[in-house]
Amino acid sequence: MIKITYLEHSGFAVECDDYVLIFDYYKGNLPQFDKDKKICVFASHVHYDHFKKKIFTWAEEYENIHYILSDDIEAAGPKDQTEHIGEDADFNIWDLRIHTLKSTDEGVAFLVRVKEKTFFHAGDLNWWYWEDEDDETWNEPMRQAYQKEIAKIEGEEIDYAFFPLDARQGEESVLGINYFMQHTNTKIVFPMHMWGYDILDKFLKNPVSEPYRERIMKVKEPGQSFYFEEER
Repeated sequence: MIKITYLEHSGFAVECDDYVLIFDYYKGNLPQFDKDKKICVFASHVHYDHFKKKIFTWAEEYENIHYILSDDIEAAGPKDQTEHIGEDADFNIWDLRIHTLKSTDEGVAFLVRVKEKTFFHAGDLNWWYWEDEDDETWNEPMRQAYQKEIAKIEGEEIDYAFFPLDARQGEESVLGINYFMQHTNTKIVFPMHMWGYDILDKFLKNPVSEPYRERIMKVKEPGQSFYFEEER
């Protein structure tokens, strides 16, 4: 059984049989975890809505905890339990194999393999098209940078992905997540970074999502949990 809990904004907790993965916590109630499980805490970049120093206090309660932080985060976590990692990097801990992509904003995105499962947390890696920005100096370079990163995982078999669907982009909010779903073999995707939930309803009704609509999780409130039976 895999349990995935939406914490808030871009924050998620993933509970597997032996491991817990926590991504981009900045607020919300953290579930209680089995203290025998190994916990890996990820922070994709330093922005206030993706990282809080509060995460380091969890080491007081959980002995088997490790922190994987983007190298733009200067804060030092517990000694011997913290790694700072940059773009296009690989890091292994326990049975976890971690690879990073370069964000199109700040920091990194995480591709995490845990035994037979693969998780992808985009952080702020997204196709950040803004209507009020100049196409030549911003929107076209952004398209190129975004597609360059996704090309690195073209066709990747991803079991669970967490990807931005940012309401501030208006009609263009679907660009990044739609391109990601078209160019990877992702079984389940959790929209995040939504700044509210109306944008998800619009996305589900948008014709572009029709080919993979059943794979989009309906994230509606902090603390919401989703359960998935693992294939044996």
